[in-house]
Amino acid sequence: MATSKKIICIANQKGGVGKTTTAVNLAAALSTMGKRVLLVDCDAQGNASSGTGIDTQSLAAHLYHLLIGEATPPDVICSTRFNSLDVIPSNRDLVGIEMEIAGRDKREEVLKDAMKAMPEYDFYILDCPPSLGLITINALTAATSVIIPLQCEYYALEGLSQLVQTIRLVKHNFNPQLHIEGLLLTMYDARMRLTFQVAREVRTHFRDIVYRTTIPRNVRLSESPSHGKPIFAYDPRSKGAEAYLALAREFLSRQRLGKQ
Repeated sequence: MATSKKIICIANQKGGVGKTTTAVNLAAALSTMGKRVLLVDCDAQGNASSGTGIDTQSLAAHLYHLLIGEATPPDVICSTRFNSLDVIPSNRDLVGIEMEIAGRDKREEVLKDAMKAMPEYDFYILDCPPSLGLITINALTAATSVIIPLQCEYYALEGLSQLVQTIRLVKHNFNPQLHIEGLLLTMYDARMRLTFQVAREVRTHFRDIVYRTTIPRNVRLSESPSHGKPIFAYDPRSKGAEAYLALAREFLSRQRLGKQ
């Protein structure tokens, strides 16, 4: 796989921060802009898979089989309603992957090795589980960069230092090219004073690394996963769709500027 290709890990060990929503809808937004995207569901909950319309219980093969060497990329890549968006799905079987690979040499590089055999896409987006376990370490080792979604709430920064330290350790030990692509403020509610306080604190600490785009609280955005659709297929005129299109534009602008 060419090193010029971008592998973006969406990570935060806190649950409920909009991580999978961001992975699915950033991938879908980029595909609507003509970019070829492969979304890799690294979470045993399979929410990124079901959120793109894939029936996770009827899969003959998925990420688990790829990582243990029982399947190849063509066996596990699924198409979606978006012509240029494909998915490597997961389901509950992935729960056992850490035990399967724990005894291997270079166990942190299992996903990285699997990614080497992938067909060519413009972007690869890895949706991580809400933990800093071995599968997340694998995703960070395989990635070129990380997007960290942060919910606009009182505890937004809680645990962020641990994630940043984990990223530094992976960069030092396994993946020298790894860097933080950006921090994304999610569940943004302009009516709440707390939202402004959290946003100000995050931007003060992290400055230009924080995306200008914010993702609002949006009912249609919350509803779309239950219909197995990214927001652009569920309600393309919603505020949520507008926000993820804006994020995709800002993301692509950073790529053109070579911003690290």
